[in-house]
Amino acid sequence: MHPDQANFFSGPYLDRRTEAREDPDWLAASLADPGTRYLLSQGTRQLLSTGAPPRIAFVAGDDPTVRRAAAHQFVLLGWFRERRCVLLELASSVEDLPRGSGFEELRALSPQLDAEEAGLLAYARALSFWRSRQRHCGVCGAATLPGHAGHSLRCSDKSCGQVYFPRLDPAIIVLVTDGERALLGRQSAWPPGRYSTIAGFVEPGESLEDAVIREVMEETGVRVTRSRYASSQPWPFPASLMVGFHAWASAAPVRIGGELEDARWLTRDELHAGLVLLPPPHSISRRLIDGWLHGPAPEARPGESR
Repeated sequence: MHPDQANFFSGPYLDRRTEAREDPDWLAASLADPGTRYLLSQGTRQLLSTGAPPRIAFVAGDDPTVRRAAAHQFVLLGWFRERRCVLLELASSVEDLPRGSGFEELRALSPQLDAEEAGLLAYARALSFWRSRQRHCGVCGAATLPGHAGHSLRCSDKSCGQVYFPRLDPAIIVLVTDGERALLGRQSAWPPGRYSTIAGFVEPGESLEDAVIREVMEETGVRVTRSRYASSQPWPFPASLMVGFHAWASAAPVRIGGELEDARWLTRDELHAGLVLLPPPHSISRRLIDGWLHGPAPEARPGESR
């Protein structure tokens, strides 16, 4: 992957036009526009074609499923490939699906998908996940009602009036090197032989850089001496933003802790030889590994040392 290329699930795949969310008549305008395309979802599954490769099975406004839906089921996503795109969340099964389509989970199929369509699906999935878990006010327990074209939820109790917006869980993911070797670990639930970069959620009151130091120490016992931001990736499984770093550490023995089953230092020759199975190519972890594997990791600039 080119250094300037966006990570999978990200990039300029969508014109969000956030100002359109303020229009109280946005749904009427969407339904009146014959060019509007609707992306259907059931929970975290989304309607895809069953062909090879899979594609989004968009439906038009005259589809019976669209005509039967209630206003609260629609969310304005933006303009995708110059056409208005609306998410339609379905609470029950649909019998009259378009021919050759079905509801599928994004995670398993994402490597086969067109990158722009995968980004749109990831965005829609993240919104659906958040909306499904914010149906009641966290302050008073009353039901919530959608606003901002589905991008906010307001408490229905006017005496409370709490407004909620989508939330993300920031997590760091880091490729640690001692110069000659990379530090990789594995969890027991992963496929046999797979190793990846070290990752973990950021805690309250903690900077991203502090989370890098803490997570690497907790998981491997290795002390990071400096770090540098690399890139980030939306990861809607279920609601994360993966913030990628390169980090440097002195050569030190590994002490397993936390959630890892194993961790080890690996040389470029060992990785080129396939000693371990690397993460899938669409993940930011693989991008971090490949960046080090096929050339020296960038040195930290002055002021970036920890």
